[in-house]
Amino acid sequence: MELVKRAGILAAAGHPVIQMSIGEPDFTAPPLVIEALERAARAGASQYTAAVGIAPLREAISHYYARQFGLDIAASRIIVTAGASAALSLACVALVNPGDQVLMTDPSYPCNRHFVAACDGQAKLVPVGPSTRFQMTEVLMRAHWDEQVRGTLLATPANPTGTSIPHDELGRIIQASRELGGFCLVDEIYLGLSYDDSGKARSALEFGDDIIVTNSFSKYFSMTGWRLGWLVVPPALADTFEKLAQNLYICPSALAQHAALACFEPESLAIYETRRLEFKRRRDYLLPALAHLGLNVPCAPDGAFYVYFDCTRYNSDSATFAQQLLEQAYVSVVPGADFGYFEPKRYVRLSYATEMAKLQEAMDRIRTLLSKA
Repeated sequence: MELVKRAGILAAAGHPVIQMSIGEPDFTAPPLVIEALERAARAGASQYTAAVGIAPLREAISHYYARQFGLDIAASRIIVTAGASAALSLACVALVNPGDQVLMTDPSYPCNRHFVAACDGQAKLVPVGPSTRFQMTEVLMRAHWDEQVRGTLLATPANPTGTSIPHDELGRIIQASRELGGFCLVDEIYLGLSYDDSGKARSALEFGDDIIVTNSFSKYFSMTGWRLGWLVVPPALADTFEKLAQNLYICPSALAQHAALACFEPESLAIYETRRLEFKRRRDYLLPALAHLGLNVPCAPDGAFYVYFDCTRYNSDSATFAQQLLEQAYVSVVPGADFGYFEPKRYVRLSYATEMAKLQEAMDRIRTLLSKA
């Protein structure tokens, strides 16, 4: 965030900063969603809703799972939240007691460990690298599990690497967590932005009703500032999550909920699919472009909109490298130190959630800078 602040200062001073640091789509909500928001506002649909969300939206999400993933997910298991952050924090409040440890990968999304810490738990970080595509495996999970571990928090596709857990491996991880008596919480916020050509993305919910999954309207649905997400919880825990949501959050934004109903209209879904393919096109441009610059991408991302590349050919410290890109080429990226403690100086995260012309300009600027190294 310090680099983001500096990028803002440089931009305000008139420098042509290209932003490839923040994980936010350059697309915004499609027309039907905007129109639905306007109708809801005019109709006065802005009062408190049920803590778990309005029934039509929970039903719409249920139908989405059936249509998109072939899964029968009862609307009663769906808890609408104020973004995936609220979903993850709510899950930690429900599942983590003081002193409990939760396994998660290093590197990973930095807020995840803080959600656990806020409940007086402890994130137990599992170092991962290219050999496992920066993801958890059953072998790693079992090796790091002990009597203090309460469960595991996974993300697939993941931030910062854009890599996914192979579906069969995910099933083995989930089964192992059952055998060990722990919970399995899976963040699927980027699931809609999957680029595996072998078939449609598959949800962890395939593996049973005891899995807890989080998702969001922020990334695939292009509604970051609307602060709307959801949880799918086991039937036996639905009442517990409802009570917690009532006490901690009251309810998600009423207007955002009514607008989000339009996300599932065929016209909106067609737009989202076009955008998914555009993100894939950007990824397919960046991977060879970075390789040509000598910036090795050890694991090609298969989802989200991030590339995690190795900068050590040019600099042994990714923070210094990121600073150089910003100050000398006006290209803003994120050093690995943001995401954990395992080899953070080696890697840099680049977000391709920006238009192709800017990505091409950024590669040209980096090429010019590195040619002087």
